[in-house]
Amino acid sequence: MTNPDPVVITGIATRDLRFNLGKGVGTDAVHTTSVWAYPVTVLTTNRPGLQGTGLGFTLGGGNDLVCKAAEELAKPLLNRNVEDLMAEFGKVSRSIAEHPQYRWLGPHKGAVGIALASITNACFDLWSKVRGVPLYELLLSLSVDELLACLDFSFLEDELTVEQARKMLVDEWPRRAERMPILQRGYPCYDTGFGWLHFSDEEIEEKAKAALNKGFKALKLKVGSADPDRDIRRARLVRKIVGPDVKLMFDVNEQWSVPQAHKMCKALAEVNPFWIEEPTQPDDVFGHQSLVKAGYPIAVGEVIPNRIIFKSFMQARALHYVQVDPVRTGGVSECIVVAMLAKKFGLKMVPHVGDVGQINQHLCFFYHIALGHDEFFLEHMDHLHKYFVHPADVRDGVYRAPTEPGASSDLKDGI
Repeated sequence: MTNPDPVVITGIATRDLRFNLGKGVGTDAVHTTSVWAYPVTVLTTNRPGLQGTGLGFTLGGGNDLVCKAAEELAKPLLNRNVEDLMAEFGKVSRSIAEHPQYRWLGPHKGAVGIALASITNACFDLWSKVRGVPLYELLLSLSVDELLACLDFSFLEDELTVEQARKMLVDEWPRRAERMPILQRGYPCYDTGFGWLHFSDEEIEEKAKAALNKGFKALKLKVGSADPDRDIRRARLVRKIVGPDVKLMFDVNEQWSVPQAHKMCKALAEVNPFWIEEPTQPDDVFGHQSLVKAGYPIAVGEVIPNRIIFKSFMQARALHYVQVDPVRTGGVSECIVVAMLAKKFGLKMVPHVGDVGQINQHLCFFYHIALGHDEFFLEHMDHLHKYFVHPADVRDGVYRAPTEPGASSDLKDGI
C-alpha cells in the first residue's frame, strides 16, 4: 500500500567536523596527532525537523575532500521517496559506487569510499527515523527479501551469492528469539582509550586500573614504538596490572614489516595476547596470512575499505577477527555483507569504532540476533561522546541498547 504522505529527500548538505582530542589521545605508531574528524552527510526532507545524519571518519586532513565527494555522489538521492529508495538500496548504492568518473578515484576506497559510507549511513539513519525505531530494530523488522534488497553482493559471487545469503538468514531466523535477551543485558565491550601510544607508563597504569574498576574485562594497548623494548616493557606492565584473566590485545597500526611482525608477535606471546591488530601494511594479504600460519591471533579491518578486499583476506585465511567499520567500509549495508562473509568463514566480528560505537552498537546487536554471530565484544572509546545528542550508553563494560529512533548519529548543534 502506498504511503499517502511519503517522506521525500529534498536536500543534501555536509558538515566538516574536526575535534582536537588533547595531548596523547588518539596517538599510535603511525598517527601522531590528536585530531579526529567526521565528514557528515545530512539528508533533509519534506518534513520539517526530520533528517538523516551519516558519519564517515578521517583524522582531519582531507575531511573537506570527503565532504565534497559526498555532496556530488549523493545527488541521485534527491527527490526520492525514502521507502522506495531503501526498497532498492542495494541497486542504488552500487550505481553510486560505480559512478563513471568518481570511481576512478577509488574504486570503493579512499576519500570516495569514506564518502559512500557517510551517504549510506545517512540513508539508514533517516529510514530508521521514518519508521520511528532504532537502527537495530529497523534491521530486525525487515523480511529476508527486504533486507537483501538493501545489500550489494556484486563481485562476491564466488563466495557469497544472494541465494546463499538468503539461506543464511532463513536458517538463523528460528533462533532469533533465544538471542533477543541481549537487548536487555547489553553488548560487551573492551576499552581502547586507556592505552594510547604517547601516554606515559604512569598514565597507562592509572587508566588501566580505572578501566577495570568500570567493569571492563578486556583492554587494548597500542604498540609499534620506535623502540621495540618499550613495547615489550609496557605489555608486561599492563599484564601485571590486569592479571592473567583479563583479555589483552595489542594494536600495531600497520607499523611493522612482515619480518618484524613475526619477531614481535613471538616476543609478545609471553603476555598471552588475545589478538595482535594490524601487525603490518594493511593491503598485504599474504603477509597477514604468513602470521596466521605461524599461529598468531590476527585482527584486521580498520582500514580495509570494501567487501571485496575483506573477501580476499578471508579466502587467504589471513585473519581471525574482523574489524569492519561502518564509517569507512561502505556504511551500514556493506558492513552487513562483510558480517555475512565472516559468518560463512567462521570468523569473529569485533568492529573498529571510528564512530566511537554510535552506529556499531546497533550493528553488533543485529549481527548476533539475525546472523548468529557470537556475543563477543565491541571496541569502546568515549572521546567524542559528549558531542552526540544521544551518546552511547556504556555501563559496567557493556553497551546498553539504544532506544531513540535512528542510528545514534546526530551531533549537537554549534560544534
